[in-house]
Amino acid sequence: MAAETDSRDPGPAPRESRRGGATAFQHSLSLRNVTKRYGSVTAADNVSMTVPTGEFLTLLGPSGSGKTTILMMIAGFVDPTAGDIFVDDRRITNLPPEKRNFGMVFQGYALFPHMTVYDNVAYPLKVRRVDRGEIDSKVRATLDFVRLGELADRLPQQLSGGQQQRVALARALSFSPDMLLLDEPLGALDKKLRTEVQLELKQLHQRVGTTFVYVTHDQEEALSMSDRVAVIRDGRIVQIDTPRELYERPATRFVADFLGKSNFIVGTVAGGTADGFAYEAGGHTFSQAVANGNARPDGKVVAVLRPEKINVSDAAAGTGVNCVEGEIRNWSYFGTTLHFTIRTRGIGDIVVDVPAWRNQVVSEVGRKVWLSWDPDATVIVADDEQDSRADGAEDAPR
Repeated sequence: MAAETDSRDPGPAPRESRRGGATAFQHSLSLRNVTKRYGSVTAADNVSMTVPTGEFLTLLGPSGSGKTTILMMIAGFVDPTAGDIFVDDRRITNLPPEKRNFGMVFQGYALFPHMTVYDNVAYPLKVRRVDRGEIDSKVRATLDFVRLGELADRLPQQLSGGQQQRVALARALSFSPDMLLLDEPLGALDKKLRTEVQLELKQLHQRVGTTFVYVTHDQEEALSMSDRVAVIRDGRIVQIDTPRELYERPATRFVADFLGKSNFIVGTVAGGTADGFAYEAGGHTFSQAVANGNARPDGKVVAVLRPEKINVSDAAAGTGVNCVEGEIRNWSYFGTTLHFTIRTRGIGDIVVDVPAWRNQVVSEVGRKVWLSWDPDATVIVADDEQDSRADGAEDAPR
């Protein structure tokens, strides 16, 4: 194990950015083989990752996957059983939370109900014994930055949920933290407000430039805000990449299923084609292109087909595409989108999303239709049910 570095050692000089008249420092973060066990339960299992300076990284996973445990170890509230944590080249594994200079935003915001907005934001500065005049200038600059300057004298209960969330962000940013850690910060908001705050939070990160580490179980949040997303399962990172790469090129069945809606077609390789290979499933033969980055597999195939990549029509498609007959089992109208569940012979129910303005199929239960998709619409993934989970998961190349 590496020797403990003096916590006063600043390491390499961090990058600086300006925020509302105050200086924000940008640092990188590294976890190296970090493990946390509670008796016989392993909450985090040999986790390794690097968060570059100024990145917005989201830890995404279902409840109980270990994502919050990982965040709490970064914050210093939970001690790792093994492994090390670094900020830049400075080891902080055993450094107490108050010496890490990290800002923290929780799901419930944890605002002091008896304090005004101003006093809530000033609190971490007072704890750090910052000069009174500097406190006032920092608080007012930070409140202006999050567009709450006119609400400085209000109490938290006099604010909307979105405004309370911005107060919590202002408090976490007021002392120019080295990093901002956010644990399900939008969980208390309704859907419409959550969508609005997602955009605000992404814009705030772009303006601040501080490294963000964000925890959520909400796929939409992760995809819409992050530079990269680490998908967590059973305490391990199973894939870490940009939102687009994770969605378009999931590595495993779990990642594909967790990130958005997916259809899974399980078959066996039936031979090669000019541009890829063919596979058989449920009495059908389908073509698979290798242009999606997956090499031709041997034996069993698990193909992921996203609902929006399927065409629905009243007639069979022409040559060069995969085609299967089915009937409409049910359908739903969502304004911009029509959602179909199509019962097929051999490969089971297939879900399809069609832009409402493009749909030319009569939406009628029991109606016969044809589904078709291009050979490059599917992605071949590892089957989590049989394959061992990815080890630790150092970052995939960006």
